[in-house]
Amino acid sequence: MHLKNTKYAAALKYQQGEAGAPEIVALGRGTVAEKIIALAKESRVPIHESPELAYALSNLRVGQEIPVELYQAVAEVLAFILLVDGKKT
Repeated sequence: MHLKNTKYAAALKYQQGEAGAPEIVALGRGTVAEKIIALAKESRVPIHESPELAYALSNLRVGQEIPVELYQAVAEVLAFILLVDGKKT
């Protein structure tokens, strides 16, 4: 793993109540990862930092649903987002 030297980022889309697992909508490393994070901040999209999960997702493709092996880790991210969104209201 190259977690210490390279930044990875992944953006996920998930609509609660719809069928299917969360889908990857953006992936990047290095400068592209930094741009994904900056865009999320500008758009006030909640950001959850998990270098290990971002690295694991970087092996997938944009448009792909997350695999079963990553459900637990992504569920923790979604719980974080629900918590953050709940504090905004």
